[in-house]
Amino acid sequence: MTTIEEAVALARSENGLAVVATLHAAGTIQASVVNVGLLQHPDSDAQVLGFVTYGKAKLANLRARPQVTVTFRDGWQWATVEGIAEIVEQTGETLRQLRRDVFAAAGGAHDDWDEYDRVMEEQKRSVVLIRIERVYSNR
Repeated sequence: MTTIEEAVALARSENGLAVVATLHAAGTIQASVVNVGLLQHPDSDAQVLGFVTYGKAKLANLRARPQVTVTFRDGWQWATVEGIAEIVEQTGETLRQLRRDVFAAAGGAHDDWDEYDRVMEEQKRSVVLIRIERVYSNR
């Protein structure tokens, strides 16, 4: 059995790069590569996966159908996490800090956090947190 920590660790060398798949209304899959990190939910003790996005398709899909699949990999080793997405509706300081927390959880570091915050705000980036329901792998 693969743990969530083992799954996330597969992508550590690539700053948490993982494939995130959502479901279009037509039943097809929309997939993209994003930086994903493991962190504590800001309102509970639960571990969640988090990523920051501005993708219109991904956010629209998650609002309508919050089921999401995240696959981490390292070579031919992979682990998949299935869960339910929550788009964070916070604003201001809370959103600013959560964007930073997710970025850091994915292995990111920044020399100029003010610039990072400015770009995130300019691009209207949202935070997506994923309640972990199932983890499996090819191990």
